[in-house]
Amino acid sequence: MKFLQGFFQEVYEVVQRVPAGKAVTYGQIAAWIGRPHSARVVGWAMRVGPEGLPWHRVVNRHGGLAPGCELEQRLRLAAEGVTFTSDGRVDLKRHGWSVQGD
Repeated sequence: MKFLQGFFQEVYEVVQRVPAGKAVTYGQIAAWIGRPHSARVVGWAMRVGPEGLPWHRVVNRHGGLAPGCELEQRLRLAAEGVTFTSDGRVDLKRHGWSVQGD
């Protein structure tokens, strides 16, 4: 369980540094902390993570928004200038955000 606590802390530190107007994927976060095969655990960390972090800027590898907070997340991202595809996902390609590693 200590592994998860350390991993979660690393995830929280990365999320805290995601700049406004940018969205990152679970896989990008996992790769940045040196654990590229742990993208699902990043999603888990989102569910138990502390409030106050910019979780609205974290999306899945397809640009999908977090279940249960889609409207709030969409509004906050749109206010930061993030665009969406016709199916409601964050337009990762338009903004040049790589989804490799997810």
